[in-house]
Amino acid sequence: MELVHVKGNTYYIKNPTNIGVYKVDEDSVYLIDTGNDQDAGKKILKILEEKKWNVKGIITTHSNADHIGGNKIIQNRTSCPIYAHGIEKSITENPILEPSFLYGGYPFKDLQNKFLMAKESKVTEIEEMNVEGLEHFPLKGHFFDMIGIKTKDNVYFLSDSLFSQETIQKYSVFFLYNVREYLNTLDFLKTLEGDFYIPSHSEITNDITPLIELNRKKIEEIADCITNFCKTEKTQEEIFQYIFEKYHLQMNLNQYFLIGSTIKSYLSYLYEENKITFTFENNKMYWKKIEINKKD
Repeated sequence: MELVHVKGNTYYIKNPTNIGVYKVDEDSVYLIDTGNDQDAGKKILKILEEKKWNVKGIITTHSNADHIGGNKIIQNRTSCPIYAHGIEKSITENPILEPSFLYGGYPFKDLQNKFLMAKESKVTEIEEMNVEGLEHFPLKGHFFDMIGIKTKDNVYFLSDSLFSQETIQKYSVFFLYNVREYLNTLDFLKTLEGDFYIPSHSEITNDITPLIELNRKKIEEIADCITNFCKTEKTQEEIFQYIFEKYHLQMNLNQYFLIGSTIKSYLSYLYEENKITFTFENNKMYWKKIEINKKD
């Protein structure tokens, strides 16, 4: 981990999940997310102790385990409040909800791991937070009620609203809860006029336009792939296998349920866009492309 000064009172800790740091006075800071586990929380505290900065509060952009993993240990050691919004607050307080949502039932013990389920922490709704110099705004799509943060220094922390070129090239399929909302968020990001932008899993930049278009093109590509694969009736598992193999994805337990959930979200999106439909035959559910008859 490395503390990087961005501008004015705005810093971030460079990490696989970037962590925002905003100074509200000479001795106190607010954190934006806390990394993926207890060890990340310890390292954050060590960095701040070296600067003689106290944690006055934590803002959780969303409740994925790699963003709230350090919450519990930091809160236990500093008694700081943690703020999150809507469903993200509920999951942060009750982390069993994330593997339950991904599995679609009670998650067996192997799914209750630190990559999918963080330690619980006490959370306050972010609407009750009033910190001069910090604003929050919605960034729906990747997860239920994800938010971003703007600092007084015109720096935007964008959470998981954009994925890096490296991630897209390596994996192609990145986790999404709501494809339509994610596309709407990409449109919103184009309207921002910041000096610096810090996505959680990408390098700091002063121009996010290329990354916005890269993310959009990949989503459109995957949506088209699924639609065309369903020219004949396909089960959900057949679609999973097709996408896994097409993009050379090596499945493990976590990836299977993360990517599988994402593909289900694409199916919902394509159904609501009238691109595919579903039928039941012999007690199996099938998805099929809707063919549009073009008139001469």
